[in-house]
Amino acid sequence: MLNSTIAILISYLLGSISFSILFARWLRKIDIREHGSGNAGATNTLRVLGKGPAICVFLLDIAKGSAGVLIGLWLGDGGDWVAVACGLAAIGGHNWPVFFRFKGGKGIATTVGALVVWAFLPTLIAGIVAIALIALTRYVSLGSIVFAALLPVLFFLFGLHAAFIWGALVVALLAIVRHRNNIVKLLNGTENKLGGGKKSEPHGA
Repeated sequence: MLNSTIAILISYLLGSISFSILFARWLRKIDIREHGSGNAGATNTLRVLGKGPAICVFLLDIAKGSAGVLIGLWLGDGGDWVAVACGLAAIGGHNWPVFFRFKGGKGIATTVGALVVWAFLPTLIAGIVAIALIALTRYVSLGSIVFAALLPVLFFLFGLHAAFIWGALVVALLAIVRHRNNIVKLLNGTENKLGGGKKSEPHGA
């Protein structure tokens, strides 16, 4: 029990390392949360800092999600529930980072990192659908929401352990909550498209 608690705490602290904020400080001496969408994630990094930093942030955010789950498997006796809890802790850290006044990103990249360790194939399928949707519509937020919403369905269809299905449900709910403003803008037709001009607040991962 103690090892599992330590694993979850470490995963949260790891998730709280916001690479988007750090890159913006190192490269431009700015707080990225005061620019673009105000979101500390890969999409806003692309808008504010450019492609190179955005790719680095995206990959590092994925890595910390995967690392959180692996820490859970290592310290938490390998149980599925601990692995799920550590993945969710890493995502929670990204969204509400203790190191940055609890104002972070929307957690999609970190979610991808956790999910590829939980269940690679269904995550890959959801990712392909999301990427195709983004390519067709240029709405990153729409792709992110659909990606998250597909996960519990695919996990169930693949017959995964209940821990992963419940974890995927939590991930889907978190994604919807974090993208609630984007959902309103999508419905109103005011959401920004990838590579388009800024209308109000862009989507993000």
